[in-house]
Amino acid sequence: MTSPRILGSSDLQVFPLALGGNVFGWTADEDQSFAVLDAYVAAGGNFIDTADAYSAWVEGNEGGESETVIGKWLASRSNRADIVVATKAGAHPDHRGLSAGTIKGAAEASLRRLGTDHIDLYYTHFDDEAVPVEEIITALDQLVKDGKVRHIAASNISPERLRASLDFSEREGLARYVALQPHYNLVSRGTYEGELQDTAARAGLAAVPYYALASGFLTGKYRPGTSVESARSATAGGHLESERGRKVLAALDRVAGERDAEIATVALAWLAAQPTVAAPIASARTVEQLPALVAVADLRLTDGELALLTEASA
Repeated sequence: MTSPRILGSSDLQVFPLALGGNVFGWTADEDQSFAVLDAYVAAGGNFIDTADAYSAWVEGNEGGESETVIGKWLASRSNRADIVVATKAGAHPDHRGLSAGTIKGAAEASLRRLGTDHIDLYYTHFDDEAVPVEEIITALDQLVKDGKVRHIAASNISPERLRASLDFSEREGLARYVALQPHYNLVSRGTYEGELQDTAARAGLAAVPYYALASGFLTGKYRPGTSVESARSATAGGHLESERGRKVLAALDRVAGERDAEIATVALAWLAAQPTVAAPIASARTVEQLPALVAVADLRLTDGELALLTEASA
């Protein structure tokens, strides 16, 4: 039985892999999405990550498609009480930024699409430096007081603004961030390690990294001379051009071979073992992609394996 991870100072107990909802209503239609969600829960999963902006970048979409699919699935499975639902505000075309009114409107719209009366973990998707942290935290605190949000979190925020937000929460006795969603993986360590990770560690925040598999590069399917049919292949394939990317792939191949594990599982296991990280986020477009992701719950890398991967990715 996999032990759940506690998210920071919250009472949220989550599976060690968060299922990314960015593909729902984009590269996975409703039937595919339901199948992936069912398989994730059957494997013991309970932590679903989405955002109100998913997938506004697709022609013909308005944003909110992912939340709508998840909401329909929750209603059809009658399992809302068993699922930790995380979503984000600030990037939906109709609710851009983090003014108090925008946050309130965005939350109401997310609740409607999700078909629920509360969001378990509510992130600011991208910091809005035009808005004082005092206004942002006060608006988020009101959602908590109203019972619409259980816990608050931040994504894509500077260490300075994160510290200012935490200080204001402490000083005023308001809701406080319990988690942080940084861009972090084996080929992108500088996006989190250093001041941001140190700030999270000191504050007892849980990190829930996105791009945990570097848009698919860390699954091992991108190799010299191969082409991959994927909406993200240009991003992922670019890592092959770097020495770091090739070194990381070689180290992953070695560990995966020795442990009889999928490359993606090893990459996620390295991430899950890093300080502050509670649960990496990864998405699956098909049920077949899921086993390699959820297997992270049962793979513990040795100190030697972690050191090998850390050195390759330096």
